[in-house]
Amino acid sequence: MTDQRKYTDKLVGSRILVIGGSSGLGFGVAEAALEFGAIVTISSSNQKRIDDAIARLKKSYPSATTKIRGVTVDLSKPDTLEQEIETLFKNTVKDLSDNKLDHVVFTAADSLAMMPLSEMNMESILKAGQIRFFAPLLIAKYLPTYLENSHRSSYTITTGGISEKPIPNWSVIGAYAGGHHSMVRNLALDLKPIRVNGVSPGVVDTELWQMGQEEKEKFMSACAKKMCTGRPGYVEEVVESYLAILRDGNMDASVVRTDGGHMVM
Repeated sequence: MTDQRKYTDKLVGSRILVIGGSSGLGFGVAEAALEFGAIVTISSSNQKRIDDAIARLKKSYPSATTKIRGVTVDLSKPDTLEQEIETLFKNTVKDLSDNKLDHVVFTAADSLAMMPLSEMNMESILKAGQIRFFAPLLIAKYLPTYLENSHRSSYTITTGGISEKPIPNWSVIGAYAGGHHSMVRNLALDLKPIRVNGVSPGVVDTELWQMGQEEKEKFMSACAKKMCTGRPGYVEEVVESYLAILRDGNMDASVVRTDGGHMVM
């Protein structure tokens, strides 16, 4: 007699696309999805990063080597954004059953566009939102075609703590991050029954911080003093929020905050 698997098998065989999955939180989501038996495609703008990430995943999960794929996509150019997104989906589903996905997770990002008001102009504002805002919004256009039309399917968007707690000179990024909350709620209506949710991480210790090791350690130490937990988050912790969204068929139009209690400090 064997135990029931009502909870741990929820993602077995699920087809998941992680946009921005070659590093950081996206890579962590890919790891977790593989551990729970999913078929995972990661995308990034750089083929070498994809190849390196796939090699790392295969080394960690040798039994799941046939369940790991990679597809390049360049979300950085306005004129080709829609074409890139459509090509991404076509290349992702071409070898999948029914040419469909069950979940899409968006974690892609570029350098944070911190700028004082005096330096803002239309070009800098639009550039700051290209990958972080316009790309995840336009991706929604293609989800009815490429996602199973079910409450079991989902689209997850990544925002950040700046969406709720302002920081000087972050008005541009903060405005886009705040817009993610409205995007999640409105897309949940437009895409129903497909579920749409968001994750709002605080400071997370990943390899994506563009600074030297000593500078990073000082930055993380300063951030830790502003958190109830007394430390920055780690990828394997924050990924649990993404897993909850994927597996909870009743979670819709919600943004999950995982920030070490920074919001109340």
